[in-house]
Amino acid sequence: MFHVKHSPVKGRGAQSGAVSTRFGLAEREVDGDWRDHVATLDGPPVKLRTTVTEERPKSILTFNQSPDVPFDRSINAYRGCEHGCVYCFARPTHAYHDLSPGLDFETKLFAKPEAAALLRKTLAKKGYSPKPIALGTNTDPYQPIERTYRITRQILEVCLETRHPVTITTKSDRVLDDADLLAELARADLVAVSISVTSLDPVLSSKLEPRCAAPAKRLAALGTLVERGVPVHCSLSPVIPAITDEFIEGIIARVAELGVGSVGWIPLRLPHEVAPLFREWLAVHYPDRAGKVMSIVREMRGGRDNDPNFHSRMNPQGVWADLIRARFRVACRKAGIEKARFVLDTAQFRPPESDRQMRLL
Repeated sequence: MFHVKHSPVKGRGAQSGAVSTRFGLAEREVDGDWRDHVATLDGPPVKLRTTVTEERPKSILTFNQSPDVPFDRSINAYRGCEHGCVYCFARPTHAYHDLSPGLDFETKLFAKPEAAALLRKTLAKKGYSPKPIALGTNTDPYQPIERTYRITRQILEVCLETRHPVTITTKSDRVLDDADLLAELARADLVAVSISVTSLDPVLSSKLEPRCAAPAKRLAALGTLVERGVPVHCSLSPVIPAITDEFIEGIIARVAELGVGSVGWIPLRLPHEVAPLFREWLAVHYPDRAGKVMSIVREMRGGRDNDPNFHSRMNPQGVWADLIRARFRVACRKAGIEKARFVLDTAQFRPPESDRQMRLL
């Protein structure tokens, strides 16, 4: 169990820094950096700081055979995510590195600055067969440190050079920093972008996903990409019963006005350490409805906090799940939009030049 605090950790999603017990690690609790543990007489303790460690992996493409995801390969340029979404299903990955899925996940980040060079080497291998590369499947490719590292942009440049299809999932309007590349990729049917919009309430968003772009900025980014001719999808992700489900109809109506032609929803998932972190967050921010929220979640997940099984993990069951589906379908029908299937072109792929010189585009 994680320690429940009576006041929120400002600017962060997780409310504690306990390490996972899944791997037999020694228990510890970190609520800040070392300065936070020094007694202060002149004011509040120093705020949590974000650190970035650069790593040099030998490969960059990750392949999967999951039957319920629409891609078989992905790139994660960063590990950990400063957005701090308390519900993030990727949080448990930090436990593999003896770090906390809580505060460490959003403050102790890792960047892979050689990602684009590694991708070029992979694409140049004899026999490589192209299929869309998914960016943002684990941590956000446009989290704040992207503005400094520009790793995602470098990856997109390689994809444009080699005519390799790519998809992007993000919660940030920072994706517009690469609108020029995305528009050029879109003209060749090589890209699709999904932006997640969780609510329309900036106050709720600041608690739930404290360092993400405000909902209005994400909506504006969707509209701008539509204007630039980039295929876009809006994901209501995650839908949290009794917290964000009230915004289903409003989000769908707004994105329809922006010309977005594809919408989908993903239910809240609470794997491993995410469940106690989310319960802790509820206790701090919504103690009056914490019991109700988790009761509905468990009803949709067969009496458990989480369902880890393929297919059913994305397909909750029960009365509440059926109600959300019905509301979603009705809202889409009224708005005249539905979840579209983007077909990206793999036939244009050409291996990168061995001398690493860009071809004329």
